[in-house]
Amino acid sequence: MPSANSELFRLPEAAVGILLILPAILLLLSLTLYPVLYGVWISFFNKHSFFPQQTFIGFDNYISLLRDPEFWASVWRGTVYALSTIALQIILGVAAALLLNEVFPGRNILRGIVIFPYVVPTVVAVIIWKWLLNSQFGLVNYLIEKAGLVDQPISFMGKDWIMVSLIIVSVWQFFPFVVIGVLARLQTIPDELYDAAKVDGGNAWQRFVYVTLPQLKSVLFVIVLLRSIWMFTKFDTPWLMIQGGGAETYIRTLPIYTYMRTFAYYEAGLGSAMAVVMFLALAGAAVLYFRIWRREENL
Repeated sequence: MPSANSELFRLPEAAVGILLILPAILLLLSLTLYPVLYGVWISFFNKHSFFPQQTFIGFDNYISLLRDPEFWASVWRGTVYALSTIALQIILGVAAALLLNEVFPGRNILRGIVIFPYVVPTVVAVIIWKWLLNSQFGLVNYLIEKAGLVDQPISFMGKDWIMVSLIIVSVWQFFPFVVIGVLARLQTIPDELYDAAKVDGGNAWQRFVYVTLPQLKSVLFVIVLLRSIWMFTKFDTPWLMIQGGGAETYIRTLPIYTYMRTFAYYEAGLGSAMAVVMFLALAGAAVLYFRIWRREENL
């Protein structure tokens, strides 16, 4: 029989549960919340990236950003890059998912091929595309010249085409994410909805607009939100694209500019201020996005 002392010191079940998950919560907070708070703290200092010297300067780093033309240019480039790639990923991903949802010979093989770009390491994907788009021996220039579309090779890595090339590479690499999400939802749509639409005389386009799209609404909401966050903060693909070329300033997005300020100019305080601005912008956009979604849901 349990003693009176053991009964006295027995903890409630809720307290036991909290104690059991407390180590995991502390680890999660130490890996996520602490770096964020430290980054916000450093943004108020004039701090070297490697040396311990730091001086409190208040909001001077944020004021410097507002006066920095390159900061606003990087924000603009990042916005163009993110919006363009997201729109093309959605269009191409939905179209591919609709095709792969149909029944035809070799469908399963084609589904595996479509996912291939998403599993290729970013560095490999960028190297392959830089070879394909090379102005001297690239396959793309060879094909469009043979087709008579251009008289001379296009400098895809030059200042006029570097952003287009970056968008092409990013769309190719990440549109399978859209395909996976949309295709999974398409396979759960009841056939009875399409049968009813056919009975009412709806053609293929009307069935897509009035049956398929409403069923994809929640999935597309999550996809757009995630892709917006990931593409606006994308660093590796733009960074690898500018290596070995002379047009790096034309695709210097905000994450790259933040990295350069922090590790090239050794201005950790200013780099942290940029990271805080980026975080606040994304958080504000996410809140606005959720409000628009809820408003549409209530209509």
